[in-house]
Amino acid sequence: MPSPALQLTDVRKTYRSGDEEVVALDHATLEVGRDELVALVGPSGSGKTTLLSVAGALLGPTEGEVRVGDTEIGDLSEKERTAFRGKEIGFVFQAVNLVPFLTARENLLVVAEMNGNLDKAAKQRADQLLDELGLGHRTGNQPGELSGGERQRVAIGRALMNEPSLVLFDEPTS
Repeated sequence: MPSPALQLTDVRKTYRSGDEEVVALDHATLEVGRDELVALVGPSGSGKTTLLSVAGALLGPTEGEVRVGDTEIGDLSEKERTAFRGKEIGFVFQAVNLVPFLTARENLLVVAEMNGNLDKAAKQRADQLLDELGLGHRTGNQPGELSGGERQRVAIGRALMNEPSLVLFDEPTS
């Protein structure tokens, strides 16, 4: 049986706020299977974004174990975590954070370039993703020329560009 796409075991995340310790995650445990879709729901401030940040290797847990596939994130150096994130994890954030002076296509290709695989296949993948997202006619447009929904779809394409094993969405519909 294949390993889960994501596994958090007894994860705790704390922050300091002045003299106070803030507990953002308190022994959270979660398992997400491959090809499974899971939604985290809860009020503002309940730790959803923190959980996604820990799951996506943006933040390390204070305690506990985080696995993406067969990889234990806590065993990786910062440099290894950055490389792992770029290859294995796609993110879509509430604020789409597209590069404003790049076209829709270039915003997808920058991911391939950052991972050292900007080639003909990457260009074809970018075009295919934009077509599948209904943006084939907008590949040459910059973010300022796109509607909010179109910008969000470009961000989704960017998250899928390297065919990651895990895609995380943080309030993608705002």
